[in-house]
Amino acid sequence: MASQESASKESNQQIGITTDGSQFLTFQLGEELYGVDILRVQEIKGYTAVTRIPNTPPHIKGVLNLRGTIVPIVELRTKFGMPTIEYTMFTVIVVVVVKEKIMGLVVDAVSDVLDIDKKDIQPAPQFGAQVDVSFLNGIGKAGDKLVALLDMDRLLTDGDLQEAEKVAA
Repeated sequence: MASQESASKESNQQIGITTDGSQFLTFQLGEELYGVDILRVQEIKGYTAVTRIPNTPPHIKGVLNLRGTIVPIVELRTKFGMPTIEYTMFTVIVVVVVKEKIMGLVVDAVSDVLDIDKKDIQPAPQFGAQVDVSFLNGIGKAGDKLVALLDMDRLLTDGDLQEAEKVAA
């Protein structure tokens, strides 16, 4: 029985599945690498123009019709206080589920899906980060990469979600 479990675990590791960690979709914002729990990601979509909605916070870019569902789009660069850039062919919208609501996040480029063991996640340092560390679950280490792991429930506040609901209505 133990050899069967060992063989199963080894097989899972060969195809990139870990049972003692989590998988994160990683993406770039500027020079920094961020990650979001893969279970929160619904889809990745090439950037297309969104419909602007007046009187919304600057980080709410607008809305997008995604197969009949109106999805609020959040510009993460603006949310994090980073300078805006011109979008490129690598700019994408990562569609995520936050508190049972669907939102889109504009990011510079998607990188990889990485397995990060729980033991390789450290608390976020309180200095030197471009992002308010209250948005982070921690810093994950995957090989030679350091990934700022976003806490989606804290990243988008209840106020953001209420604003997004109004926009999507």
